[in-house]
Amino acid sequence: EVQLVESGGGLVQPGGPLRLSCAASGFTFSSYFIAWVRQAPVKGLEWVSEINSDSTITIYADSVKGRFTISRDNAKNTLYLQMNSLKPEDTAVYYCARWDHGAMDHWGKGTLVTVSS
Repeated sequence: EVQLVESGGGLVQPGGPLRLSCAASGFTFSSYFIAWVRQAPVKGLEWVSEINSDSTITIYADSVKGRFTISRDNAKNTLYLQMNSLKPEDTAVYYCARWDHGAMDHWGKGTLVTVSS
């Protein structure tokens, strides 16, 4: 069974850092692109970033470019999102999702990030 489990969310002050993790199991993690997607309160889903299977390609939304860094450790089957210079508008539930054949076919349950003083 494919599973993606996010962790690392919490309350952080504006300007602070936070690192999210996504532990994967049930599939060959190293063979897939993986993405981070977020959903702010009363807003739709927003794609944040994605990374290819061997970490040679990383892509970011303009809203997080220069502040967030996506990475992965294929030996640990884990995806990361290092978030720096956080803003209140980064408050959201953050999900990791697996790309397969042009669609995000499996999602985690999400981890809540709240940026507030």
